[in-house]
Amino acid sequence: MDILSILGILMGVGAVLLGNLLEGGELSSLLNGPALIIVFGGTCGATLLQFPPAIFFRSMKMLRWIFRPNALDAEAQIAQIVNWSYQVRKDGLLRLEDEIELVDDPFIQKGLQLLVDGNDPDTIHEILELDMHVKESRDYQAARLFEAMGGYAPTIGILGAVMGLIHVMQNLANPELLGAGIATAFVATIYGVASANLIFLPIANKLKAHVFVAAQLREMVAVGIAAIAKGENPKNIELKLSGYLQPDIKKIDHGKA
Repeated sequence: MDILSILGILMGVGAVLLGNLLEGGELSSLLNGPALIIVFGGTCGATLLQFPPAIFFRSMKMLRWIFRPNALDAEAQIAQIVNWSYQVRKDGLLRLEDEIELVDDPFIQKGLQLLVDGNDPDTIHEILELDMHVKESRDYQAARLFEAMGGYAPTIGILGAVMGLIHVMQNLANPELLGAGIATAFVATIYGVASANLIFLPIANKLKAHVFVAAQLREMVAVGIAAIAKGENPKNIELKLSGYLQPDIKKIDHGKA
């Protein structure tokens, strides 16, 4: 569970609501059905128009990373790679055939299969690197969906404000109808700006951070498997891969969603 994501949402939304109360406002003043429909309906519509279905559904699957990332222990992964290198030195590459079935990650399975098949280190690294870049690009595209929503929401909010003012101008002769139009105008702007800066853009940036670190770990795996193929000393492999053990990537999302 990512506690910072929960705290961030609670603090961001809570600060706005608390500030409104301290200014003498009421919670009901921020609730406006027409403004909600205009801003969030318009933002979702524009986003659906921009992105193809594959990216949209991928981004929805990735959304759970904000609160429940798939944890992967980088230290344990290095220990496993080093153990594989010891097994290869002792019993040969075919010893790792049984390990392929024990691994859940398709990327690692592919690397081990390439290794067992006797491919040269450069070929193994090239194929895994291509896989890594394709997955990273796909995940970045999915994260950009929320970035796009953060760009559309304030603009749609302004559109809602203009529509509210139009409603006001059309009912100048009916003072009892002016309040609804003015409320829609201002609340739509609040919805657009607040949702973009408190929800959509932070989600996009956090997902991008997960994607980047997950790519780093896949690169570590590719380097480790290629080193085994080269016949490098297990201790040297461990030293090489330990460079990836930065404090922020010891236990992170590997992007398995």
